[in-house]
Amino acid sequence: MVETGEQTGLVMLTEIRSDPEVIAFLQQANETLRGLGYTEHGQRHAGLVAQVSANVLTRLGHDQRLGQLAQIAGYLHDIGNLLHREHHAQSGALMAWPILKRLGMPSDEIALVMNAIGNHEEERGTANNPVSAAVIIADKADVHRSRVQNPDPATFDIHDRVNYASTRSLVRVDADQRVVALELEIDTHFAQVLEYFEIFLSRMTMVRQAVNFLGCDFRLMINDVYFS
Repeated sequence: MVETGEQTGLVMLTEIRSDPEVIAFLQQANETLRGLGYTEHGQRHAGLVAQVSANVLTRLGHDQRLGQLAQIAGYLHDIGNLLHREHHAQSGALMAWPILKRLGMPSDEIALVMNAIGNHEEERGTANNPVSAAVIIADKADVHRSRVQNPDPATFDIHDRVNYASTRSLVRVDADQRVVALELEIDTHFAQVLEYFEIFLSRMTMVRQAVNFLGCDFRLMINDVYFS
């Protein structure tokens, strides 16, 4: 587990989570997407991506500080949605820069965090360092019914249905076998497994690239069936 307590001279996730600017940006970003009919992209999603990002790196034996930077990048990765959904990864990276500088993070660490934020979307991003790889894996793995913000099931679109159908989502890291697996349980009363692939195939391709970058093989398991 990556430490999140105070450490002299280091910017930690605890400071990011409690920063009024970060809180306001994330809350408004999620409200913007809620109005557009998107699934949750606020503090819940940010916190989960932060934790999974760190866990992936620490369980694979990477330096603890890299895991902490992955936490921070994971928590901030969607703040660009405040401005616009399109190109939100790149705008989010630029928005993170003055926040991290104000909090006292050194430039070399800011660069890693900005890179990870700017590369987390499949349209334009790619894993090119361990931090960016971990954020990609964690972000794309968060498929779960708790993300659905639409209160009316009768008006669910395919993204709402697939997320609502997902009752369990787990990233499992086997450091000895060098395998990173995404394990899902999908309630087929609400969505079919084929629908998951219909909307998430490009994301799974991106996850595979990120996992391979970390020197591991990727496995996807849905309802106890492995897909390779």
